[in-house]
Amino acid sequence: MKIKKAVFPVAGLGTRFLPATKAMAKEMLPVVDKPIIQYAVEEALSAGIEQIIFVTGRGKRALEDHFDHSYELERALKHKEKNDLLKQIEALVPETGTIIYTRQHEALGLGHAIWCARDIVGDEPFAVLLADDMIQSKQPVLSQMIERFDRLRASVVAVMEVEKDQTDKYGILDAEAIEDNLFRIRAMVEKPAPEEAPSNLAIIGRYILTPKIFHFLGKKQTGAGGEIQLTDAMASLLKTQPIFGYKFEGTRFDCGDKAGFQMANIAFAMERPEIRSKLLAFIEKICLNQEER
Repeated sequence: MKIKKAVFPVAGLGTRFLPATKAMAKEMLPVVDKPIIQYAVEEALSAGIEQIIFVTGRGKRALEDHFDHSYELERALKHKEKNDLLKQIEALVPETGTIIYTRQHEALGLGHAIWCARDIVGDEPFAVLLADDMIQSKQPVLSQMIERFDRLRASVVAVMEVEKDQTDKYGILDAEAIEDNLFRIRAMVEKPAPEEAPSNLAIIGRYILTPKIFHFLGKKQTGAGGEIQLTDAMASLLKTQPIFGYKFEGTRFDCGDKAGFQMANIAFAMERPEIRSKLLAFIEKICLNQEER
């Protein structure tokens, strides 16, 4: 079956970015001139996704408004003949029915957030994108993964190597390489201590999952942090279906981390010819000043 639906868990409180996220959804923090969530939605749509499913919580109204018409703004831009900006704003609004919202009423973890979308997804494979993980690549990572899914007809997760002392921040794989950048997963564990980690191959925020995952998520078994963990449900799924890890082509930025967020801003700004030269000159000046201290 074609991957047509993508789930975006966006109910988190964004506590690592307080006080900026006190009254603003963390997904709306801008990287250059677009909110984080827009990059993820554009990645999904460019990969052929037809339906975006946002799993939201309280305080996410700005996110919903972002992907809707703002008639006053559009009229103002049209009146001032700012046609390029008008086109950008109008392009944010997909066809009616493309975006669906559902609520996660309790903060019970990533696995629970995905389970909240079960009735919308139905009995078909689907994608999950975590907007905090921004990936700079020539070909959208989800598109790379869909190509593998079309061949393997099994769940696929995006993976990357992390520093050994960072394994307690990720779902970590025990896996064997079966071809370039593709691994057959034997087991997985959520946030293991470095001395207990089976490898340094970590799952990051892109998944293609079969609908059977909802059976295991529906058991609502808690794991690390007392939350319903997606990794634990995938470990159970692995006993009945194969799951593959795909080492994607691209550079990942953790925008849930303050340093990673700033790195993403610099990296994506460098792709903009109109600001690249000014930014380069400023970075060189800052680095020089740091060396002189």
